[in-house]
Amino acid sequence: MRRNPGTALDTAFFSDIRINTPAVERRAATLPARRSLKREWQAAWLLNAVRCIDLTTLAGDDTEDRVARLCAKARQPVAPDLLQAMGVEGLTTGAVCVYPTMVAAAKRALGDCGIPVASVATGFPAGLMPLDLRLAEIRYAVDQGADEIDIVITRAHVLRAEWSALYDEIRAMREASGAAKMKAILATGDLKSLENVARASHVAMQAGSDWIKTSTGKESVNATLPVSLVMCRAIRDHHAQTGHKVGFKPAGGLRTARDAIAWQVLMREELGRDWLAPCLFRIGASSLLGDIERQISHHVTGRYAAAHRQAVA
Repeated sequence: MRRNPGTALDTAFFSDIRINTPAVERRAATLPARRSLKREWQAAWLLNAVRCIDLTTLAGDDTEDRVARLCAKARQPVAPDLLQAMGVEGLTTGAVCVYPTMVAAAKRALGDCGIPVASVATGFPAGLMPLDLRLAEIRYAVDQGADEIDIVITRAHVLRAEWSALYDEIRAMREASGAAKMKAILATGDLKSLENVARASHVAMQAGSDWIKTSTGKESVNATLPVSLVMCRAIRDHHAQTGHKVGFKPAGGLRTARDAIAWQVLMREELGRDWLAPCLFRIGASSLLGDIERQISHHVTGRYAAAHRQAVA
């Protein structure tokens, strides 16, 4: 998958964006009903969601043992007997996402299985640190072995329409990430309007972000379908303008198998089949996996298992 190299900042491409919020909300509301997925087709979409999950722990009491358990679940996200019954093998999550100080532990736990380790950085979740310290945190995570870096932007740059400052900041973070792919977290719940979400999305992509991500999961409002729709259409416009594909990651608020299918339908309807693969679509989640496995168990056995039988780790 060719990385997004970014472009020069072009504010003319997005400065006049106007968004009809009621129309966006109506379109988003219809998405979950656009495809009727039952039986084996529903199970297939849920298995695809599993391979696109960034299985995440970002708690203040994280330990190496907790990260090791999370990594074990990432390597075997669905019970082997269920996968065997469906004729599926080799299923893993898309990545494991942790704090920078837990990257080395995650790399040890995962070994050579091929699952990437993503690290949040840049003063996550608020990002209110001097830029040199945020860049140093990126370099630390990369030195620890992070394959992907999830950065947070300075929301004030968006709220004050300081697009050059936002571009320069994200570009510097992209350079500090080196070979590690970068996801730009826009913290859309803090951006106040869909126009700001669209403009921040374009700046992040022009600065070279490999994915744009809705939220840290710590805001009062995290991923929603209307916000995700606006970001996906920004991705579509960027691809049409430059030929470069940028990925999308909703995070925070996705908790059920129904949510996993709704966001995949959004990808399929707005961006096409290419965006149903983990190289272009990730779901930031932890509890979501338990409900997906419960639904898969029902598909195989005809019964709903107790939730504690599908614990994340």
